[in-house]
Amino acid sequence: MDNYQLQLLSKENSEAFFKLMEDNRSRLEDFFAGTVAKTRTKEATQKYCLEIEDKITNKTYFPYLIIDNQSQQLVGLIDVKNIDWSIPKAELGAFIDTAYEGKGLIQHFGLILIEQIVAEHRFKKLLCRAASTNKRSVRTIQQLGFKLEGTVRRDYKTTKGELVDLDYYGRIFD
Repeated sequence: MDNYQLQLLSKENSEAFFKLMEDNRSRLEDFFAGTVAKTRTKEATQKYCLEIEDKITNKTYFPYLIIDNQSQQLVGLIDVKNIDWSIPKAELGAFIDTAYEGKGLIQHFGLILIEQIVAEHRFKKLLCRAASTNKRSVRTIQQLGFKLEGTVRRDYKTTKGELVDLDYYGRIFD
């Protein structure tokens, strides 16, 4: 895993981020619909990255990129979103480029990121959501130490208009 690094998204990454989204667009559009919609062109992606820098500054969203150090290619994303500072809690989401699936990158960097954000931001709870049918995501979530809290039926509408059940997983910190 020494060949990879974790780094916050910035405007300097906009062209590489566009490529990552473009390469994975069709499989991400249902569950990363907002990001997909805002990154349809290089110009739109650059604007999106500038907006994200403001969200990072305001501590409302933290998107971390997984970068291949040899190629400098962006290969995945783990984001910290839906932050509620009154608890404090947040939700994690993640995806990996199809060419990098099965290497354990999300699990490896997910564990590092969880430790980092809990120490830095003092989160008391982290959440993950996944469609019950997404077995790979469910397995990764469980490997990150999250426990199933329940299934919310017809909780999410995909871009195709399908209503799907989501499993909610939580992890508590002292």
